[in-house]
Formats: sequence, C-alpha cells, structure tokens
Amino acid sequence: MKIITYNVNGLRAALKKDWLGWLKRVDADVVCLQEIKATPDQIPEIALLEQLGYEHYWYPAQKKGYSGTAIFTRITPTKVEYGCGHEDYDFEGRVIRADFEDVSVMSTYFPSGTTGSVRQDFKYMFLDDFQQYSDKLLLERPNLVVCGDYNICHRAIDIHNPKSNANSSGFLPAEREWMENFINSGYVDSFRHFHPEPDNYTWWSYRAGARARNLGWRIDYNMVSTALSDRMVAAEIIPSAVHSDHCPVLLELR
Repeated sequence: MKIITYNVNGLRAALKKDWLGWLKRVDADVVCLQEIKATPDQIPEIALLEQLGYEHYWYPAQKKGYSGTAIFTRITPTKVEYGCGHEDYDFEGRVIRADFEDVSVMSTYFPSGTTGSVRQDFKYMFLDDFQQYSDKLLLERPNLVVCGDYNICHRAIDIHNPKSNANSSGFLPAEREWMENFINSGYVDSFRHFHPEPDNYTWWSYRAGARARNLGWRIDYNMVSTALSDRMVAAEIIPSAVHSDHCPVLLELR
C-alpha cells in the first residue's frame, strides 16, 4: 500500500498547477489531503480523478474556503469515519479516517497557533483531545496510520534554525513534548525511521526564497502505529512537488 499525505493549501489552486498529472505519475493507493479549502461541487476535475481510479471522501470545513481534509483511495474502504466527535474540530473538518480490511488511514490537519494566543490555546486543546481520541482508537484499530499536517516540528533536526525559532508556534517546548509523548503512546515516525539525516523539510515560507534555500520545517508526518511498523517498506519526502507551500510525504507498507 502506497500512502501519501499532502497539505495542498487549496486544492483548486493545486489543480491549476497540474496536480492531477502529478497524482497520475506518483501512482499512490491512498492520498490524504489537508487544507483542501473546497467542497466537491467546486471541483470540476472530479470526473478526471475518478478516471484515475480514485474514490473520494471529503470532510470540508463549515467555513467556506478554509481548512478541511479528504481521502482519495483506489482501495474501497470498509468504513469512512468523518470527524473525531469533537464539535469544535469537526466544524473545521480536521479529521477523516478510512478503514480498510486490516489497516486504517487517517488524514488530519492540526490547528496552527501562528495567529495568536487564542488559536494557540485552541491548538493545545486539540492536542490533548486528539491524544485521548488516538488512545481509544488504537484499542479498536491497532493497525493505524495517522497522516497529516501536525503543525509541529518534533526535534531541532526538523527545523532549519532551531535557535531563532525557539519561541515560534510549531516549535514551542510544550508542542514538542506533546509530539514526543504522542509517538511514545504507540507510533513510529515513519520518515525518521528510514532517514535520520538533517535538512529534510516539508514546509517552507513563501518569503525570502526559503524553499530555494531549503530553509524549511518538517511538520507533515505519516505516523505508523507500532503494531503496523514491521510492515513499513519505505518513506520519502517529495520536495519536487511544488503545488503548495508544503510538499507530499510518502509511506509504503507491505
């Protein structure tokens, strides 16, 4: 199973940059999207997506042009779960999960705290609630992949300038501690499992030529439950895909 997570920062904008052509070439089985900022009726290319063999499941935010997640899959799910049962997060379309026969794949879009203290507090609340949600879900669905934009750099190796960003949302001590605890609660960071080396990022600011200079943050992950981790074959970041300020991250499972 070839799984990709991708924060497209607006699917309509990505489609104008030949996103479907890229999707055809990458040949993924399951594609987890974040920040779709659209509803299916706004995407005339759906017929082309279906021609590529994808079923599509959408969980847009109630607020138009904001947030939202989706899963496109060539494998028919046995069940699709929309939301995580918390009204505040479900209103923003932050979690969708597809259950297959022996694997579940989730697309998640964690809140950002970069706009100020109100949203940072909202982010911390989400982190606490998501941990509880994950703990319960692992008992029910132990073979789980939690894909998505976590909006957190786990360690100093995951950010281009850890010293100057020490007080930046996304690299705050409490956020990094949460990430450490989340992994220790039953997950493997699939990319790090295969790639311990530095200078691998998934998001770059649009300012100051950050992407060309590779001044980035690694905030997009495919977290694999420990019960499933022995089936990991490969993991890659794909910075050559330039449809967004993020790039996709690939996971291959046996």
